[in-house]
Amino acid sequence: MLTERQRMILNAIVDDYIRSAEPVGSRSISKRGEVSYSPATIRNEMSDLEELGFLEQPHTSAGRIPSHKGYRYYVDHLVQFGTLLPTELEMMKSFFAEKLNATEQVIQHAATILANMTNYTSIVLGPEMFSTSLRHFQLLPLTDTTAVAIVVTNTGHVENKTVTLPAGISSSDLEQMVNLLNHKLVGVPLYKLKSQLFSEVGDEMSRHVSQYEELIGIVENVLKSDEENRVFLSGATNMLTQPEFKDVDKVKTILDLLDETPTLLKMISSAQNGIQVRIGTENNHQAINNCSLITATYTMDGEAMGTIGILGPTRMEYGKVIGLLDFLSKNMTAVLQHWNK
Repeated sequence: MLTERQRMILNAIVDDYIRSAEPVGSRSISKRGEVSYSPATIRNEMSDLEELGFLEQPHTSAGRIPSHKGYRYYVDHLVQFGTLLPTELEMMKSFFAEKLNATEQVIQHAATILANMTNYTSIVLGPEMFSTSLRHFQLLPLTDTTAVAIVVTNTGHVENKTVTLPAGISSSDLEQMVNLLNHKLVGVPLYKLKSQLFSEVGDEMSRHVSQYEELIGIVENVLKSDEENRVFLSGATNMLTQPEFKDVDKVKTILDLLDETPTLLKMISSAQNGIQVRIGTENNHQAINNCSLITATYTMDGEAMGTIGILGPTRMEYGKVIGLLDFLSKNMTAVLQHWNK
């Protein structure tokens, strides 16, 4: 349990580091108006906070920076959820006043406005991923080597894609595969299709269908194209503007991750209702071990309809981002209900 003085000092260090991206020293903390302690007292407390794991000391500096544990304590106990600035509030009001014609436009525009307002990366999972499921899968041969794969959802949406068939595949194997897919996957929500394709279908197909690995790959690619139509990403290159990501290799691993739609889906669709903050290694993905992901779900009649996520450095403006996501998620459902009547 931290003392009130330690809490004040930790809060000041996190706030200063978020603003400056530079290690924070005791003298700069002592100059803050609300702090009445001497630099020596502050140094002692900073040393104790470091021993407790809340602060780290870069070897090139006498100052301290927050650790992942320090950020977690800050988010759980200290952060002030700032109200939107007048300019930000005006941007949000303008967004909700726009007469966009389709749900996809709403989601895509939400992703763009969040990336612009935060200078981080926004990832928005549309409501279709949660509320839409597979109704029917069909494979119509065109020639001996090509076919049209058709995915029909419970909302009547139809996606089709021309695919190349494995050489020498028999029509009976194709029919067996289609029957198996429809038996196992009909009714499964879109965001769960890929995982269940392997867990529910793969083993059984291996026992009954020759060249099943190639066929599984074809189905996976068809489902991937359907996923990509429902995940909206904006501001991916904003990472390049953050001082902690000057290392090109580090940024490349993050940008590569943002290109992996299934991984993004797994990260975002696992979000809990309400606002969730995952810091550093809590994201369970090495590429973003130095990032924080804040997500907010928007619901309808108590059911999750979609998720909005902001990905940025651990040195993130948590109060601002949480405030924006809270405002947007609370208003999103009402807007979507009105526009989709």
